[in-house]
Amino acid sequence: MTDHNSSGYMAYADRVWSGEETLLAHFTGEFAGGGLVAVGERTGFFPAFANVAVFDTGDGLVLVDSGDFRTAAQLHASVRESSADPVSGVVYTHGHVDHVFGVAPFDKEASDAGRGLPEVFAHEAVAARFDRYRETAGYNTWINRRQFGVPSLQWPTEYRYPDTTYRDRLTVRRGELTFELVHARGETDDHTYVWIPELRTLCTGDLFIWNSPNAGNPQKVQRYPVEWARALRDMQELDAEVLLPGHGVPILGSDRIRQALGDTAELLESLCAQTRDLMNAGARLDEVLHGVQVPAGLLEKPYLHPAYDEPEFVVRNLWRLWGGWYDQNPANLKPAPEAALAAELADAAGGAQALAERAERLLGRGELRLAAHLAESAALAAPADREVARIRAEVFGRRAERETSTMARGVFNWAAAESAAVAEGTDLATELTRSEEGRRRAAGAISVGVVDDDSCGCGVPVDDSTQDGV
Repeated sequence: MTDHNSSGYMAYADRVWSGEETLLAHFTGEFAGGGLVAVGERTGFFPAFANVAVFDTGDGLVLVDSGDFRTAAQLHASVRESSADPVSGVVYTHGHVDHVFGVAPFDKEASDAGRGLPEVFAHEAVAARFDRYRETAGYNTWINRRQFGVPSLQWPTEYRYPDTTYRDRLTVRRGELTFELVHARGETDDHTYVWIPELRTLCTGDLFIWNSPNAGNPQKVQRYPVEWARALRDMQELDAEVLLPGHGVPILGSDRIRQALGDTAELLESLCAQTRDLMNAGARLDEVLHGVQVPAGLLEKPYLHPAYDEPEFVVRNLWRLWGGWYDQNPANLKPAPEAALAAELADAAGGAQALAERAERLLGRGELRLAAHLAESAALAAPADREVARIRAEVFGRRAERETSTMARGVFNWAAAESAAVAEGTDLATELTRSEEGRRRAAGAISVGVVDDDSCGCGVPVDDSTQDGV
């Protein structure tokens, strides 16, 4: 394969490892326009929001992942700049839409040339994921609009299903290379990591993403932190020399790779152990959330910043996995409607305006969590009150500013825009796109939270003085 722009990108990747640079340039696609990056023998890398690895087997090309629909044409062009060989195989590391929408140009190319389409390999659960996505397209449209701040987003309903699936392990031999596909539940139930022994190269998919693991995403289905940590330990034992992640920059050198995988496993293992111990002691969810502590120093690692997901959400997800949805608060077992409860609280406080004003005072003292509770109750009690809406917009706007993760920022920005629309007499889309950052998000510039701002705190609690856990 032809070498493009490799030295500059790999030098940048080294600076990211050392903390001299952030991932912003990578995630915004700054390096995606110069063809594939050579990261080792027979190995090309397409660096974008969702990465793609391209292997020259000597008998056609094999892709690990294929990116999303926005980069499909660019990926095809980059591969063709590097090699004229046909793509004979594509591995989906999992079924998330940012990893499976780049196959179509290669399918068309093969069809136009009168040869067989690339064979797509995946875990057997990927097809069921695609079926679920089609059945819940409306729900996924709304939660992803909220998560990423893209009010026009429409969830896809057509997918390139895999041709060959497996359950536990699958060995695929193409040309001079072997691709060992290994199933591991982690971010998803359908995850695959890929080991190419001849190249000592490991493709992790989203089991490693240069962020605190996406193991708690509050709007998405179950994640599996225990199995995820186990997979990281298993990948450590491979002693890889090249790690190609699903998101973020490559890592070269066995020592660095073992460290990155080990630190990520340690984070998950600690969250799991602490959560389990508190649950076994009979603690409520509230006590667990505020009692679990992140091991010192881990979130300061450049590959573990909580810029996409965050540990507090992982703890919630473990509770859901092990304990169901009941949080041990008996009032929440069969609750009153939220609006009815809010009306009673407002009446007791002297009206929705009094609740909102109290929220504003708490905001001024830096107690953002408490302020959010009162502002939300006031808005539920008086949904058309413009002054209440103004305060709610201010509270959640401030919360969004102080968060590091995409998950939290997306939810809080959306809430602020909802209330700003009431206060200003506009609509949600108008309020979401008032700022330049909001316009970038609305245009589909999916981000991973704060990756370019050293003031983010990167794991240090920043939203109020009452938070003492994760």
